[in-house]
Amino acid sequence: MWKYPRKPFWPYCSRLGGRAADLEVEGWRLESERAMDYDLGIYLHIPFCRRKCNYCDFLSFVPSPETVTAYLEALKQEMALAAAAWPRLTSFPLPSVTSVYLGGGTPSLLSGEQLQDVLDGLRRHFGVAPGAEITVEANPGTVDAAWLAAAEAAGANRLSLGVQAFNDRLLGSMGRLHTAREARDAVSLARECGFSNVGIDLIYGLPGQSLADWRETLAEAVGLVPEHISCYGLEIHPGMPWGVLAARGEISLPDEDLWEEMFGFTDSFLTGCGYRHYEIANYCRPGRESRHNLRYWQRRDYLGFGLGAASMVGCRRWRNHEKLPAYLAALETGKLPVADGEEMTVAEVLAEVFILGLRLLNGLDLERAAREFPEADWPRVRQTIARLEAVGLVERCGPVLRLSRRAWPVANEVFAEFLG
Repeated sequence: MWKYPRKPFWPYCSRLGGRAADLEVEGWRLESERAMDYDLGIYLHIPFCRRKCNYCDFLSFVPSPETVTAYLEALKQEMALAAAAWPRLTSFPLPSVTSVYLGGGTPSLLSGEQLQDVLDGLRRHFGVAPGAEITVEANPGTVDAAWLAAAEAAGANRLSLGVQAFNDRLLGSMGRLHTAREARDAVSLARECGFSNVGIDLIYGLPGQSLADWRETLAEAVGLVPEHISCYGLEIHPGMPWGVLAARGEISLPDEDLWEEMFGFTDSFLTGCGYRHYEIANYCRPGRESRHNLRYWQRRDYLGFGLGAASMVGCRRWRNHEKLPAYLAALETGKLPVADGEEMTVAEVLAEVFILGLRLLNGLDLERAAREFPEADWPRVRQTIARLEAVGLVERCGPVLRLSRRAWPVANEVFAEFLG
């Protein structure tokens, strides 16, 4: 599955003016161009966990100390190879990096020294802009004052805490290793160690979770005054522990009415508490949007390093090997660990523009999209929009197209209409 991570509409490669250069990367070609203000985001995947949670299908595993050491050395080598390859990717200089995101897994399982080493390796090969947003994901229970101080000293300026719930019963059923108290303590410690930008991730729709449970979790989260709150509906994945139990009918999930009630309460409560609802699942204090995640939704270029990490430059995207032996073996031979990639057609790029842009509550500018993609099948696109307008799932405000409020809980069904 692709991780969608500079302009809200990045032009299709074949239409870009100026000079272009090609690069052969493990047998397939890339193209890129840049605007005068072109910048780049970088994602670093740290696939280590103490144990897998019951719902999680992210690429992660429990490592040995030797595996951690080998992986981090390979990660630094991958960054060096990618930076060296950039002049063959485009005729323009390596752009400034304005956002960095360390995700996982659990990046907070790295020691402070290891985190410093990884970020130093990134800076050695890529120009990280002054004021760049540098986010580190962390789990409560894996951080203390010393680690947080080391992370801040290494350059991290945004902390994303995987709290998920402020209810010990629900945390235990999820397979989380922290308690509600440890979550509260993690936020307090982060403040003491200098973090002025803290995000909290939460999940609703859990087995055995009532509306009262969810209201309590949201109230606890707001009481900690984080700059950012993400609220994700639970996804059940086949093969994961909860997926297996759900297939057997051995766990009870909230019904559709309760799910929608939780979703609706989330929006009314958080906006009432002064948070801005800027993306379907994301809320922030004014000006505290996740700049890195906005890059994905605005379809702006990014590079991903590490196991299974995805990259996108213009109309090309590619993905690294997901198996650790293959990832390490490629780098041992001096090759980038690319597993597969694709060149997207105009129709595919435009579909992504709609799907990603409609996730944002600001919506997308149809006039700008038409200018950027004149060769697209606009009669079909307009028919799709008209059909969705007729049933009240999208709405227009001048040239801007947005999801209607009633479409938020069924956004994936709306997005599917643009894939035809």
